Amino acid sequence: MAFNFSEYLVIGISSRALFDLRKENEIYEKDGVEAYSNYQIEHEDKKLEPGLGFSLIKGILKLNEVTEGERKTEVVIMSRNNPDTSLRIFNSFKEYDLDIQRAALTSGASLVPYLNAFDVDLFLSADESDVQEAINAGVAAGLIYQNDTSYHESTLKEIRIAFDGDAVLFSDESEKIYKEKGLEAFEEHERNNAKNPLPEGPFAKLLKTLVFLQKEFGSDEKTIRTALVTARNLHAHERVIRTLRSWDIRIDEAFFLGGASKEKILEAFGAHIFFDDQEVHLSKNIPSARVPYKNK
Repeated sequence: MAFNFSEYLVIGISSRALFDLRKENEIYEKDGVEAYSNYQIEHEDKKLEPGLGFSLIKGILKLNEVTEGERKTEVVIMSRNNPDTSLRIFNSFKEYDLDIQRAALTSGASLVPYLNAFDVDLFLSADESDVQEAINAGVAAGLIYQNDTSYHESTLKEIRIAFDGDAVLFSDESEKIYKEKGLEAFEEHERNNAKNPLPEGPFAKLLKTLVFLQKEFGSDEKTIRTALVTARNLHAHERVIRTLRSWDIRIDEAFFLGGASKEKILEAFGAHIFFDDQEVHLSKNIPSARVPYKNK
């Protein structure tokens, strides 16, 4: 029977989002693809250090252990590298016991057609152009920020994923009003439309998939925990709650911060990753990914 990716939570991730390849990328940018290829081949027996997406991916794969052999999640390594330079990446899978079974290596060609071919629910990359192309194609995608946060093994037994609201879970309709007309106009618009669900944003489908998986695993299993972390204040909360209700979604935690910093909230929640459309809100201590706006 052919493998049907639509039956799984599928995450596509680039090698630079999964592993710490800052040094290798500097070689590529400074000396070109041949120097990069030679370096990777010369060091293919030296395992790569974990990157900012590593903890999330390790946890996502561990969810398959809960189902006693019935896989629910798949991870696909997706890279513009050529196959000849990828042995180091594959060897690192073995070193860390990462059960990644599939890869798309395109030698510089666009990854977008393969995102759809693998039914990818979420694409993570450190390459802005790849993430932008994915968003334009309707795939939930985030640009992993390579800050100086060192990898640490999460002690949590469940995957914790945090989302911003407007322009991430929801469309950017309301955010445009805030940017163009200010806070007062935004709050008035939300009060007037409190009973009208917000249109879906680029990560709505992903959240629905995560909630579906939570139900599949059952309430007794601590597997996935979700949070909404929004700059909205309580004057603009009703529409958000009614929107999630209309989607038949019960998000686990919600924080309406009224413009306050998200940093300490994300640390307290213990997010494996946080998605936001604005760089200013991305965490310096928690793995974060920026969600670009779809090109019109």
